Amino acid sequence: MSTEAQAQTPSAETKPPGGTRRAAGIVGLAVIASRFLGLIREVVLASMFGAGLLYDAYLAAFRIPNLLRDLFAEGALSTAFTTLFTRTWEKEGPPPAWALANLIFSAMLFFLGGLCLIGMIDAGWIVQIANPGFHHVAGKFELTVTLTRILFPFILFVSLAAVVMGILNARFIFGLPASASTVFNIVSVIAGVSGAFLFDPQADWRHPHFGQPALYGVCAGVLLGGLAQLGFQLPALWKLGFRFRWHLDLNDTRLREVWQLMWPSVIAGAAVQVNVLVNSIFASEINGGQSWLACAFRLMQFPIGVFGVSIATTMLPAVTRHHARNDLAAFGKTLRQSLRLVLFLTIPAAVGLAVLAEPIIGLIYQHGNFSAHDTAQTAFALQAYAIGLAGYAAIKVIVPCFYALGLPQTPLRISLFGIGINFALNFTAMRLLHLGHAGLALTTSCVALVNFVQLYIALARRIDTGHHHEWFSFLARLAIAADLLALAAWFLNRMTLPWAGHSLFLRALVLLAVIGVSGAVYLGAALLLHVEETHEAWGILKRKLGRK
Repeated sequence: MSTEAQAQTPSAETKPPGGTRRAAGIVGLAVIASRFLGLIREVVLASMFGAGLLYDAYLAAFRIPNLLRDLFAEGALSTAFTTLFTRTWEKEGPPPAWALANLIFSAMLFFLGGLCLIGMIDAGWIVQIANPGFHHVAGKFELTVTLTRILFPFILFVSLAAVVMGILNARFIFGLPASASTVFNIVSVIAGVSGAFLFDPQADWRHPHFGQPALYGVCAGVLLGGLAQLGFQLPALWKLGFRFRWHLDLNDTRLREVWQLMWPSVIAGAAVQVNVLVNSIFASEINGGQSWLACAFRLMQFPIGVFGVSIATTMLPAVTRHHARNDLAAFGKTLRQSLRLVLFLTIPAAVGLAVLAEPIIGLIYQHGNFSAHDTAQTAFALQAYAIGLAGYAAIKVIVPCFYALGLPQTPLRISLFGIGINFALNFTAMRLLHLGHAGLALTTSCVALVNFVQLYIALARRIDTGHHHEWFSFLARLAIAADLLALAAWFLNRMTLPWAGHSLFLRALVLLAVIGVSGAVYLGAALLLHVEETHEAWGILKRKLGRK
């Protein structure tokens, strides 16, 4: 930490390129660690409570403040504040920048403190809007209201943590704040499990069976995790020279400037959160539905983050530079290469998740109170989500291009249009076709694919994204390679599954072998079909192995 703190003095212009690349690598590793520990946290909770009344209630209660966090704190507010803080520091110096930080901290304590108070008082109305179907199971609605009241202060802790992260990033400290969410996962698991045994006297370490009181301990662990995420970063902030002093001026022009930077992202994020809320409303009618969907989507986040987000992060500076130089040909070439690579990586990932959904879910989640029935239902959701995986990841790549072109209103308009599509498809899947929770996952995938197609068409009007026959040839070759992967995964899974038996170690070993052989089949087929990205992927792998 001291090394990073000492590195805060250079300006952005004097920061060596190697340092930026190293910082990006550190952040990437921290994100992977956070996703992995987030999965561990969900596996532990699913094992403790199973899919049904208790876990549904917890997920619904946690989702409400979490949606507000995603909408305001860790997205729009963090980006807007970091931009303004950096500008103030560079142009006016540290004292005005720290004064701005005190203004923002004071305003957040005032507004978010009031929001938490309102949320705790009106928790019944909030749960009624977001989860009306919980009334169908005795006690489920009332339990969710209680848990919502307990968890609402979480938004205050993580919002303050997001602002601290913005300050540290602005002063070139990246690794520490990127690791803060990992600290949250660790503390929330340890404190949550300990709290579950503390609050539920009937739970036994040898034969754990958890009831409603255990959820109060889990929620206390979440709050402690949020405090830890904030507190973990405070020593570095203190070392930079920050000292908190209450300063609230609602007429300050800088507050209005932060809001002006925030509102486009808030509206765009609101469209996504409305879709999540609509899905939650429909899923609340199925006991266990929210649990199955949450567990399935957690596995989707790995390829989206590892492939989609990482490629988008690498691509954005390049396309921004090309646009600044008015080199639209290079812009289009970079976009084509990035899109082809993300499709080359995510299509086989989607096929593999769909074919091996049940053994993957069973290996990861089927422990404790998470039953074989829960595994089967979660696998259905994962298969439906996998249909839209490539669309999800491709959106991560294509949306930054509109911001590089100065056209943020285009993805915003398409996101708003997606709200109507999402509601119509959800209604059709649930009310007319009776597809259950898997229908909701399928709807989410369809919306992602439709949004991607709209974004691609809109961008193709301004940038050369490649000839249609080139894309058709590329996608056809990927489809052939992915079909061979699917056949290999299905055949190997059928042949080796009985041999593995019930041993967790053997099942894990067999599953890893099936995934490895199937991946090799895909790469071999792509190589024979002359897919250029095969060489690029192999080169990346060789460079990684060479460094190790």
